[in-house]
Amino acid sequence: MFGRMRDDLTATIGEIRDAGLYKSERVITSPQQSLISVASGNEVLNFCANNYLGLADHPEVIAAARDALDRWGFGMASVRFICGTQQVHKDLEGALSNFLGTEDTILYSSCFDANGGLFETLLGAEDAIISDELNHASIIDGVRLSKARRFRYKNRDMADLEAQLKDAADARYRLIATDGVFSMDGYVAPLDEICDLAERYDALVMVDDSHAVGFVGADGAGTPSLFGVKDRVDVVTGTLGKALGGASGGYASGRREIVELLRQRSRPYLFSNSLAPSVTAASLKALELIGGSSDLRDKLKANTTLFRTKMTEAGFDVLPGDHPISPVMIGDAAAAGRLADKLLDLGIYVIGFSYPVVPHGKARIRVQLSAAHSTSDVERAIAAFIEARAALAG
Repeated sequence: MFGRMRDDLTATIGEIRDAGLYKSERVITSPQQSLISVASGNEVLNFCANNYLGLADHPEVIAAARDALDRWGFGMASVRFICGTQQVHKDLEGALSNFLGTEDTILYSSCFDANGGLFETLLGAEDAIISDELNHASIIDGVRLSKARRFRYKNRDMADLEAQLKDAADARYRLIATDGVFSMDGYVAPLDEICDLAERYDALVMVDDSHAVGFVGADGAGTPSLFGVKDRVDVVTGTLGKALGGASGGYASGRREIVELLRQRSRPYLFSNSLAPSVTAASLKALELIGGSSDLRDKLKANTTLFRTKMTEAGFDVLPGDHPISPVMIGDAAAAGRLADKLLDLGIYVIGFSYPVVPHGKARIRVQLSAAHSTSDVERAIAAFIEARAALAG
């Protein structure tokens, strides 16, 4: 049987290559940081990791992970409700609740798991989920697992969201689901307007804040903080694998009763091993560093402003906004790939994003700024974009 399937798979992979959509995995031979080594032996500046605050290799975060190995061991070999809960897990859940301004928090192996276990636990066939069309794949997959009716509204379009809420008026419960920041564009969801509509139409609000928690908002607590709606959002999901240390792990945080039911019935929580103690302790240290000073957030903001301003002045099509995700729009997938390869030759590590990650004809270089970048790093990246553009045009 596999002989026939092999032929089909080989043909499909060939089509992906021919379309310029094949995603190669570059091998990094150093720790994740602003300057990394790649398999060729070269050192390059990293402008595509989600290491927003530069904590992935922060010495205090690494030290906390090492200490946790000695104190708590390597892994739990169990799920939480059997014998997989250590004090360090409860400490992190409490710290996240305090940081986010929520009533309770539950840890998951990833935010993908948090989203995968949320909707089917809370909602049934008599309910409705109204989801932004550009939500992350984990929200899309989580919604599919639920028996609730599905409605979709245009990205950040409040008139369309209101229309979908009206269409779902006969549902027992309605839940609006949105990314806080849309990862391919860097656009921020208008949570104040979303919460206004939710209250008008008696709906719940869920936000995946993976690309905001740690650095968006005056206190770094994410988009609910940015819009002053912490107490109006019912559940927030997020990751520990980006700004909060960059390792792994995720969470759902919000109303106490929601979190309590997730502990009882959320399948990715009940049937997955507990988060590794070293990751848990390191994430606690990351939260401590973020809460103790705004220096990293301020540096990230300055780097983002510099890159976006100078790239726009140089004639590049950078999607508007002020988020560290700074998409440089190319359009053609193959052209984006060629530009990314040329930039690597010039010492700048970026990736071309194309279908199915983004729509056809919307290929881009998604530049990720970090607090770990120096001003000269950012200026070097801008110069490399200009040089690469000229070389490819020639």
